[in-house]
Amino acid sequence: MKQKTIARPVSCSGIGIHTGVHTTVKFCPAEVNTGVVFIRTDMENQPVIPARVENVSSVNRGTTISSNGAKVYTVEHVLAAVAGLGIDNLRIELDGIETPVGDGSSHVFVTALESAGVVEQEAARKVAVLTEPLTFEENGVHFLLLPSDSLKISFHIEYPNPIVGCQFDSIEITPENFRKYISIARTFAFLDDIEGLKKAGLIKGGSLDNAVVIDKDRILNDDPLRSPKELVRHKILDLLGDVFLLGMPIQAHIIASKSGHPTNISLVRKLREHLARQDQAAAVEDISVPAEGRQLIGRAGSDMPPGDIRGMVMGIKEIMAKIPHRYPFLLVDRILHFEAEKRVVGLKNVSMNEHFFQGHFPGHPIMPGVLIIEAMGQTGGLLLMNSVPEPENKVMYFMSLDQIKFRKPVFPGDQLRMEVEMIKFRHRICKMYGRSYVGDDLVAEAEMTAMVVDRDRLPDTGV
Repeated sequence: MKQKTIARPVSCSGIGIHTGVHTTVKFCPAEVNTGVVFIRTDMENQPVIPARVENVSSVNRGTTISSNGAKVYTVEHVLAAVAGLGIDNLRIELDGIETPVGDGSSHVFVTALESAGVVEQEAARKVAVLTEPLTFEENGVHFLLLPSDSLKISFHIEYPNPIVGCQFDSIEITPENFRKYISIARTFAFLDDIEGLKKAGLIKGGSLDNAVVIDKDRILNDDPLRSPKELVRHKILDLLGDVFLLGMPIQAHIIASKSGHPTNISLVRKLREHLARQDQAAAVEDISVPAEGRQLIGRAGSDMPPGDIRGMVMGIKEIMAKIPHRYPFLLVDRILHFEAEKRVVGLKNVSMNEHFFQGHFPGHPIMPGVLIIEAMGQTGGLLLMNSVPEPENKVMYFMSLDQIKFRKPVFPGDQLRMEVEMIKFRHRICKMYGRSYVGDDLVAEAEMTAMVVDRDRLPDTGV
């Protein structure tokens, strides 16, 4: 399958359900591999916020994303429309802080995007394919994800209210099914909760025109429900929009029970880890292929064109071919994700056999913070070395480290995941921002500036 965008720009306007602010959203075509990005055109320098789970900053009655000093409230209904129509690349320009609520569904966005025309692009589509089951439970919410040849969502809700009660629906997500059954499902709230939401500063733009409001035994809206399953279908809509923050479409059967935005986002983070482990296993199974012929191992089920290494795995032999570090100072075991000149995700398995645990600290071993930064630097170095000619003749030197923060200790047995994004690269000098995680916990972060030089000469500046 090919990646898709829209044929021409198109706009729609309305108020935000939580802020009450009137906003115009302009959907614009985007080049291949752009993904979906929000752009705050009302702010200085028009900051860009990629639609990715690492940018989620709030899940209070909606999903908010933030980056580069900007934020956008309630992105899930827009992203559900994008995912439901199978769009991969899109620039979403807003002149306000929240997306319009429309009638409380995704219908206004589907109408706009389809009027612009959904078109194929030259590059192959990147799809995360689940090949191993995943179960996840949090705060009484249950998920089961199964391998599937398409994206399917099954959802169960249960409320102590006779209007809602227990509902279930299951649907394959295709543009036709999404348009007909899911996109028109409106958000809903209970009358008993309205006063509390207002006191919390929410639903300033909420009304019976953009939400189904349910009293003890009746619906307050003049318009009836659009289907007997409208309420559970809106939950499917929300989940679809939140899961799109994975950064690429997912091929799996997602079975959810009683989930909302907080647990949807927790699932996306867990799913990303699961896919990374799944890819590692696929790489190990492929180890019989010589490294010089294998080079980069693709995600199971992917259809990547030659030379495109986004979403792929780089093993230790490929890492050693790119950077000069060796034991005991090589601190990257595997590359889990790679987007040329944009982003890289690396993995370090922290073993009790690490040489530095002999003295840091005996009886209470923790990984030195400076080595966590070094691991991020080496991961970023792999991103940098794929951006210069003749990388085998180059080496990277740190020039500066800024905004260093250590959040939590890293212990033997932990798996350290380094996520590094390229901020700027010019004249052999690169600025990157790195974050290191153990599971979902952020353990360290730093802004790193480095210089690429020939291996046979030292840099004029730097250490």
